[in-house]
Amino acid sequence: MTSAHETPSGIDIFIPPFYDWFWSLIIVGILALVFLKFALPKINAVLDERTAKIEGGIALAEKVQAEAADAKAQTEAELVEARNVAAGIKDEASSDGAAIVAEAKAKAQAEAARIVEAAHRQIEAERASAVVSLREEVGGLATELASRIVGESLADDARQSRVIDRFLDDLDAGLAGKAEATDSAPASSGTEPGQA
Repeated sequence: MTSAHETPSGIDIFIPPFYDWFWSLIIVGILALVFLKFALPKINAVLDERTAKIEGGIALAEKVQAEAADAKAQTEAELVEARNVAAGIKDEASSDGAAIVAEAKAKAQAEAARIVEAAHRQIEAERASAVVSLREEVGGLATELASRIVGESLADDARQSRVIDRFLDDLDAGLAGKAEATDSAPASSGTEPGQA
């Protein structure tokens, strides 16, 4: 070691004297004590507060994410239910439509049958009326013709009625015979010559 008056040389230039070491250690110790006593607790408190905030934010984010997943699942379930309800309504409407169409067809057919029946009755009534009217006209003409042929008056109602009835019966029999001959002729003749 060198004395206080000697100037250091060689490697001793880099090694400080002992008193520098001593006072440096005391100052570093005081600074470390102040740092550990005052600054470190405040730094730890700030870090703990930030950690709590971060953990709270993470927990809140997880809660919001779970709620969003639940809402999404509920929405999807409601959508599936709505689709099922819509399909049920569509099927019900389709079956109701088919029933309405069938009922309308049945009513239309019943109405058509009623109209046809009424038309048949009206035609039959008009035919009967025409037959009665025709009998009267033909009877009058037959009476007049018979009166001219016979040369005497057929004014007697009973005689006139008998003559008219006989004439009409003969006329009906003649018409019926012609109708039967017309109906049986095509059936019995078969195919005409010259037809394959």
